[in-house]
Amino acid sequence: MQILSCPFCGPRDESEFHYVGEPKTRPEPANTVSDADWASYLWFNANPKGETSEIWLHLACMEMFAMTRDTALGTVLGSEALKRPTS
Repeated sequence: MQILSCPFCGPRDESEFHYVGEPKTRPEPANTVSDADWASYLWFNANPKGETSEIWLHLACMEMFAMTRDTALGTVLGSEALKRPTS
């Protein structure tokens, strides 16, 4: 079992979390994006060995956040709240 840290709730068991994906910029404007570019955005990830940034969801509080992990060592280096758009 691994303990992951939610920036809102603190350390919790890994079973409370869901991996969302790597942070990427959505291709815009959508009506001009080719099928190949859209498929690449949806399905292809960098999947680096070593330090990487990922988006995770804490199922208990339903907040998404960014987590930095070292995939080679299996360690969590930190987590931070995502910036919310202002309305």
